[in-house]
Order: sequence, then C-alpha cells, then structure tokens
Amino acid sequence: MFWIVNARRLKQYLIILTAALFAIGIAWAERDNISIFTSGKNGPNAIYKVDTREKKLALTFDISWGEERVGPILDILEQKGVKKATFFLSSPWSKSHPDIVKRIKDMGFEIGSHGHKYTNYSSLNDEEIQAEITKAHEILKELTGTPPNLIRTPNGDFDKRVLKIADKMGYTVVQWDTDSKDWLNPGTEQIIKNVVDSAHPGDIILMHASDSCKQTHLALPAIIEQLRSKGYEFVTVSELIANAKINTNEVQ
Repeated sequence: MFWIVNARRLKQYLIILTAALFAIGIAWAERDNISIFTSGKNGPNAIYKVDTREKKLALTFDISWGEERVGPILDILEQKGVKKATFFLSSPWSKSHPDIVKRIKDMGFEIGSHGHKYTNYSSLNDEEIQAEITKAHEILKELTGTPPNLIRTPNGDFDKRVLKIADKMGYTVVQWDTDSKDWLNPGTEQIIKNVVDSAHPGDIILMHASDSCKQTHLALPAIIEQLRSKGYEFVTVSELIANAKINTNEVQ
C-alpha cells in the first residue's frame, strides 16, 4: 500500500514537473523573441528568418509604385555605407523605372521579384500563378541581366500551391519576421521602435520604398545607426539562407 501511494504521488510529481518545464520553455522562447516555425514534411516553405547566433540580419524593401521615396532611401543606404540589402521589385514598376532598377543593381543590392500584377496569388489558379511569376521573371531578367530566384508575393499572400509552383520555377518565397509597419505611416519614431526593438540575429526586416510609405526614409538613418550600435551586420537574404539554418512557417 505504501508503495502504491508513493507511486501515485510520483506520477503526480512527474506530471507537475513536465508542465512546469513546458511553461519554462515557453517563457524562455518568449524572452529571447524566438518564433517557432515548423518546416512541414512535404514540399517547400516560405522563409521568415534563419537560425543563427551571428548578429546578421537582412534589410528588405518592397517597391510596387512611385519614384519619390526610393531615391532618398538609396541615398541614405549609400551615405551610411550599407552595401547589402534586398529589394523586391514589381515588374510593371521596374519596366517603368529602368534607371532606378539600374541604380539598385549598380549599388550591389540584391534584387528579388515582387510579382507582376499586385494581386493575391492564393486567389489565382495554378496557370495564372505560373504566368504571374513568369512575366515578372522575364522583365526583371531583361532589366538586370540576372534571373531572380527570390520572390515576395504581393501582400505576402500565398498558399501551398503557390509555394510548390514557385519552387518548381526555381524560386524561394521570402516573408519577414520583423515588420516595420512603415506602410501605416505611424510616425518616424514608431517605425524606428518597431524595427530596433524586434530585430534579432537572422532576422528578415520588412520595409517599403513605394511612395505610399512617406516616413521610411526619415526613420532609416536611425534604424541603421541603432542596429549597428547593437553589433548587427547587414547582409542579403541569400546570404542569410546560405549561412544559417532556415526557419519556415508551414502552410495549412
């Protein structure tokens, strides 16, 4: 009887201990700003960040329209000596602004695709998805001389079909882990805070260089300075992928 009672207590203790360890694990992950992404067992996935202890991260800029904001952003990157960043360009915008595309390329920045029509790919059928990616691919390849292999889909929208089609076409779908929310125009200080407070090793940071984002170029100098003061090095998305374990988010 004594042994049975103690066995029951031991079982209770083990259950309590397991629950406590689980809670500690969650708290530790939250403390270190770690997002847990499952890669899934079948098919490709979108990349949000990479696992690395090195203080490297990627500044990324989406452009789909306008020409007033991108110039100042490129000027700031040049003035601050930022030689590596990734620009996701929509092909209609690129075709209308070949001189700006050339400047981005000549500055040595990585260029990825932001698609052709600005529409949610998950709402398209398979043939339409392939056609959209192909149109953008051909235009960007013609303008830059280099075929892109990274794509950030319009609105960041995708499903498993999009991932599989993109993968078959030689593309990796890239999302982000830190959103500057510059597209909301919340104020320069808030944009700086959104980025600097959330940035972490292996991070992919979302910003925009379209004209609708009126405060990005005002926030960018402080973002660069404060991240550097924390010891961060700026690299391209491709460099992050090549040098670290990928974190992905499984699509249901």
